[in-house]
This record gives sequence, structure tokens and C-alpha cells, in this order.
Amino acid sequence: MYMKKFIKWFFGIIIALIVLILIVAAILPKDFHAEGTTTINKPNKVVFDYVKHLKNQENYGVWFRLEDNIKKNYQGTDGTVGFIYIWKGDKVGEGKQVITKIEEGKRIDMDLFFNNAPNAANSYISTEEISPNKTKVNWVIDGKMPYPFNIMSLFYAMNNDFEQGTANLKEVLEKELFQI
Repeated sequence: MYMKKFIKWFFGIIIALIVLILIVAAILPKDFHAEGTTTINKPNKVVFDYVKHLKNQENYGVWFRLEDNIKKNYQGTDGTVGFIYIWKGDKVGEGKQVITKIEEGKRIDMDLFFNNAPNAANSYISTEEISPNKTKVNWVIDGKMPYPFNIMSLFYAMNNDFEQGTANLKEVLEKELFQI
């Protein structure tokens, strides 16, 4: 008798939680935006020539520091339009990044496909010379998170990853021994 009552209450609470999560997800925005900015004490040419190669993200992107055994595949010539970078990992999931446009010395545009999503998130890294040995870097992503997965925006601040990524980039490029 008590067991049947307990099971009814238990499943009732579970169903109510699921409904609540779905309602909250319906209210939350589906669009997301994240960015990180830093100033690097290196010439713009050095910084841009480094960031336009997607393989270099392994040295400063926070996701590559989360696990050691990410499987990677490359198609095309890195640092050129059309280059494809594919990854798969237990912690970082899987995805594909494609260079779509390069404005030499200024900006590299990329499409990112997370977990086989049909639509890309748009990302870019821009560099701007502040002085002959100082460069401002902006790393930006804009995309859509499908319902009900947009609920994750309550628990995960992507801005932190991009801010840390640009801080890591600054650290890598300002190392005394760094050379292209």
C-alpha cells in the first residue's frame, strides 16, 4: 500500500520536474553569444599568422586542456579557406570547424558544427594593431542552441571559455622563446 503511494509520488515529482525544465527552456533564448578579448605584446603579423592556423587552437583553447586523448582529423591546408578541423573526445564531444573567410592580417571567420548539428555557429578571431608591438585580439562565437538543450545556458557560461582562451593565447604568444 505504502509502496504504491510512494511510487506514484515519486513518478509524479519526476514528471513535474521534466515539465518545469521544458517550460523554462521554452522561455530561455535560443541564441547565444560569447567572446574573449585580450591585448598581446607582439606585432599584429605574428599574432594573426598564429591564430589563422586552427591547429594552434590546441595550444590555447580551453577544450583541448580538458582531455589528452582527443581524436583529430584535418582536411585541406591549415590557415586557408576551406580547411576543416574535426575532433572527437569523451569530455569535449565532437565537432567540426571550417575556415570560411580570411581577411589577411585582420580576421579569420569559421563555421563550427557541434555534435553533428546541421546548422553552424559562426565564429571569428580578429586582430588589430594597437602599436607596432601590441595587438588586440577578439575571439567571438554566435549561434543557436536547439530547444530544450538551451536550458544548459543556465549552467554553463561559454564567455568564460573564450576569455580563458584569449588569456591562454596571450600566455603562449608572449613566452620568451615563442617564435613562428
